[in-house]
Amino acid sequence: MRRFENAKALATQIGHVIGASDWMVIDQATIDAFARTTGDYQWIHTDPVRAAQEGPGGKTIAHGYLTLSLIASLMPEILEVEASRVLNVGANKLRFLAPVPVGSKVRLALGIKQVEEASGGIRVTADATMEIADEDKPALVAELVFLYFD
Repeated sequence: MRRFENAKALATQIGHVIGASDWMVIDQATIDAFARTTGDYQWIHTDPVRAAQEGPGGKTIAHGYLTLSLIASLMPEILEVEASRVLNVGANKLRFLAPVPVGSKVRLALGIKQVEEASGGIRVTADATMEIADEDKPALVAELVFLYFD
């Protein structure tokens, strides 16, 4: 994990990948918990028997938004920025590129695209890639925006 004394210090990292999180296994219990939370019980996510018969790859797959939501828990493994508060402003760009079959390992790689003063704080735009172990395509790529306050 990399530590930065403030968000302005991230400007030295523009155009660079800061690092990657540890690998995390996506198991059926995680997928089912996400389905309960969101109410998205589509069979491709929650029915291993049907997925084995009808699904691509013969396994259930994680919800795209599940993989996106993991950024919140994996990002602290990559960087820590001293700030009084941080706001998640949203995503400028988000694409789901490959399914994440149950049992897969994923990790987050994070780079810095832009750092600028805005709204009384520092707006940081980060390039996020959720990689899938042993796969050529990532699960998702996103351009995320955060607002840091000292």
